[in-house]
Amino acid sequence: MRAFRFSFLCWLLMLLRPCLVQAQAVPNPGENIASLVTFGAQADKSWGDDDFTQSFFFLIPKTNRQPVYIRVFDPDCGGQFDEKRFNWNTTTEFSLYGGAGTHSGPDARATEPKGSFRSGTLLKQVKFGADPKYDGKWYTFGPLNPLEGELVPEFEGYVFKLIAQGKSGDDGNLYRYFLSTSPTENVAVEGGNAFTYEYAFRLVPTKRAITHLYPFVNDRVVSVRQSNFDLDGDVSIKIFSVAKNGHPAAVSQDNVWARSVHPISDKEHGLSLDMRLTSLTKEGNDLVFYVTDQYDVALPFFAIPLGGPPRYRYDVDVKIRK
Repeated sequence: MRAFRFSFLCWLLMLLRPCLVQAQAVPNPGENIASLVTFGAQADKSWGDDDFTQSFFFLIPKTNRQPVYIRVFDPDCGGQFDEKRFNWNTTTEFSLYGGAGTHSGPDARATEPKGSFRSGTLLKQVKFGADPKYDGKWYTFGPLNPLEGELVPEFEGYVFKLIAQGKSGDDGNLYRYFLSTSPTENVAVEGGNAFTYEYAFRLVPTKRAITHLYPFVNDRVVSVRQSNFDLDGDVSIKIFSVAKNGHPAAVSQDNVWARSVHPISDKEHGLSLDMRLTSLTKEGNDLVFYVTDQYDVALPFFAIPLGGPPRYRYDVDVKIRK
């Protein structure tokens, strides 16, 4: 279902202006996503959230020994930036995990919050309702010693996991993250990145706006299946890569999933795809998106695409092989 219209253009401008050259804004400006979204547990799924839970992973290069901070913009659910259903009644819980199992636990990388998706060591957990103190403000986790994360050799760094879960209520919490070297400012961690295996977000409410999603394709992938929920038919999806020049993909209607399978060639291995969502209306819309391989294993969406944004027939000299 289309989300309520509300004025947040000033919010976007305020957020993006200081972050245009920063690498760890989540969503990243290059993705052109309005915000992340998590609804309360009693919300109707037709509003665009299938499971009221979103996990994000923050990657710090293994050579970095300086403290880092994970900052959350507008973590409360109430006020000018969030999505009101009737009366503000929603509580959102943010849980930070590190240590063994944070990313390596199979359920941590699943597209549903099931089993041991909260694997790892709980470092901190906070809940927010409608709190003016954090309306349009930042809350900071940290300082975090990078060694408190889980070493993930595949990505050559330490990983923390931050789970946002709607615990009660039926409103939509719209928020953003930033991986920073400062507790009070957004200062990028050199070489850092962030990624998720299931993306729940709000589209920019502008007709013809293009959103970019960057799933990473490792060398084992033969085909991908893209799955999207509650797009209302108001978006077109095309896939671009070094081998694909706008391959169309299936688009969901209201409160249902749509899926389509797309082959992967050898020259796409070790690179990111560019899945472009073009808005056909100026309505804001909340949705869920994930991509799996031929074994139904979810692929990570990186805020900064590994290998850079792909270009059709680009002569790739160096690939990131994982």
